[in-house]
Amino acid sequence: MCRLVAYAGPAVFLDRLLIEPPASLVSQSLAARESKTVVNGDGCGIGWYDARPEPGLYRGVLPAWSDANLASLCTQIRARLFFAHVRSATFGEVATANCHPFAAGRHLFMHNGQIGDYARLRRCVDALIHDDHFPLRRGSSDSEAVFLAALGRGLDDDPVAAFASVLADIVTQTGCAKPLRFAAVHSDGNGVWAYRWASDGHPPTLYWRRLGDGVVVASEPFDAMPDAWTEVPCGSALHIGREGVVRVAAFAPAQATARAASGERLHGGRHQVDADGGQPDVGSDAGTGLNGALARWGAHGMNGASL
Repeated sequence: MCRLVAYAGPAVFLDRLLIEPPASLVSQSLAARESKTVVNGDGCGIGWYDARPEPGLYRGVLPAWSDANLASLCTQIRARLFFAHVRSATFGEVATANCHPFAAGRHLFMHNGQIGDYARLRRCVDALIHDDHFPLRRGSSDSEAVFLAALGRGLDDDPVAAFASVLADIVTQTGCAKPLRFAAVHSDGNGVWAYRWASDGHPPTLYWRRLGDGVVVASEPFDAMPDAWTEVPCGSALHIGREGVVRVAAFAPAQATARAASGERLHGGRHQVDADGGQPDVGSDAGTGLNGALARWGAHGMNGASL
C-alpha cells in the first residue's frame, strides 16, 4: 500500500510537513507504521497550487528517502494546498508515469489501494475513460485509469458523484471477484475531497486533523499527537473548503446512479455532516497551533530517515 499526505490552509513550506515531523511521509517511505507494506520505495511525487489555476508537479522513480531533488523542492516551495505521495506498486512498472499525484488541467489526484485482479480487468477499466481524455493516459496503473475515467463523469461539477459512478461501474461491469479498495484525495485547486471506501468493507487507512487554520489528510498520523487525528469513516467522502470548513458525506458507489438522479451533492446533500462537531480544534496559539506543532517536530527530527 502507498502512503499520502494532503494539506490545505495558510501557505507553509512543504518540508515542514513532509520531512521534519517525527514520522514524516519521507520516513514512511522507508518504514510505514500502518501499512501492510512497510517500505514504499517505488517512486514519489508532489503536486502544489500557487498563482496559477493548474498545479505544479514533480514525480520521480527514486525512493523518497534518497531523492535529493524532492528534498530540495520541499525546502523551497511554499504552498497553500499541496499533495505528496510515496508509492508501493501493486500494478504497473516503476516508472515516472505511474507515480502519483496525477494532474489534468486544474485537477490533482492521488490514491492508495488497488483494483483486485487488475491485470485481467485492465481492458474493461480503460474502456471507462472517455475518448476525449484517453490521450492523457501516460502510465499503466489502475489509479490513473480511475482518475481519467472520473474526468468524463462530471469531475468538474460533482467530484463525489464522478468517482462513485466510476467505482460502481468497475464493480458491476467486472464483477470484482477480488476487492476494490479506494483511499484517495482529489483537488481542483479550491476544495479538497478525500475518499475512503472498499468493496469488501476493508479500505486502507485515512485520517485527518487540524493544524492551526489548516487541515491535513494522511494515510497515517505523522506527528507525536495521534489522539489529535480523526479516522475518515469507511464509506465516506470528506470535503475541505477554502475557509477550512470540513464536512463529511456518505460515499456509496453502489448508489451512484440513484444519487445522481436525485441531484444530491456533497454540498447541501441530506447526508452531509459538519465534521468539526466531533473534531477537537487544535487552535492557532503558539503552543497548539501550526507553529507550535512545527516547533515540536523540529526537536524530533526525522526519526533516522536520511535524504
